[in-house]
Amino acid sequence: KWNTKNMTNGGRIIVCIPAYNEARHIQEIVTTAKKYCTEVLVCDDGSIDETSSIAKSAGAMVVRHETNKGYGASIKTLFNISRMKNADIVVTLDSDGQHNASDIPKIIEPILKDGVDVVIGSRFLRNEDTKKIPGYRKFGINTITKLATFASYDNITDSQNGFRAYNKTAISKLDLQEDGMSVSTEILIKAKEANLSIKEVPISVSYDVEDSSTHSPLSHGIDVIHSVVQFISLRHPLLFYVLTGIAFLLVVIFYMSSALEMFSHTRYVSTPTILISTGCVIVGIVLLATGVILYTMSALIRGKIKNQ
Repeated sequence: KWNTKNMTNGGRIIVCIPAYNEARHIQEIVTTAKKYCTEVLVCDDGSIDETSSIAKSAGAMVVRHETNKGYGASIKTLFNISRMKNADIVVTLDSDGQHNASDIPKIIEPILKDGVDVVIGSRFLRNEDTKKIPGYRKFGINTITKLATFASYDNITDSQNGFRAYNKTAISKLDLQEDGMSVSTEILIKAKEANLSIKEVPISVSYDVEDSSTHSPLSHGIDVIHSVVQFISLRHPLLFYVLTGIAFLLVVIFYMSSALEMFSHTRYVSTPTILISTGCVIVGIVLLATGVILYTMSALIRGKIKNQ
């Protein structure tokens, strides 16, 4: 039988559940989660149903956003409260019934036994779990994960799974900014920057849940792309701006060589080619200058921080 106090030497495990109009599923999730933690914390993100009252009656502490602010905003609220409560381990899981709260011991085990900082549940570590995922979801998750791993951990198989566990070190170091679904990717990026250790464990997800929450794959993908591009452009300006600038200048060389070859044979001056080349030169130079300026500024800022 699971014993929270014995497993954590008296430490505090807080299960955090972001919820939006999940009155149908929230009671069962809270009831099950209570067996494996010190406290269940629900963030009602502006629901218009009975999510808050049902969660409270099931035994959860509920904090409510007056308006729907987004998944990331809920995660930030839950993290902030967990810090104030001095949580030793924070577990997050979705409120739509797709995650099995009985898997909580499995999620926190690497933290308790191996001292891992962040644990992620993955649907892609066992063939029997992967086969349950609808084809379109599998394609979307794999595509987004490849984008996310480009700026974070390269061994992650399920970057968007919300069933996760964090130790106290991770909770203290993850200062989140994103309000939308891209917070899942932001967490990975910032965890990598903070040199936090990470591990995935296999979990099963139910796709037969009635009225389960859904998010637009297109908007989700755009959010992830935005997060990755933002990270690379700000953290690695030489890589992002300088390489892009060089690419534009290579385009100039290609077009100008074609224009010169045409002129040498026909004496014809291609105005469109000249205009395109001129535009690419300007953009390329601006990108090169931007990259150098941002790199210099970030180097100065890092130097000041180290000297403090």
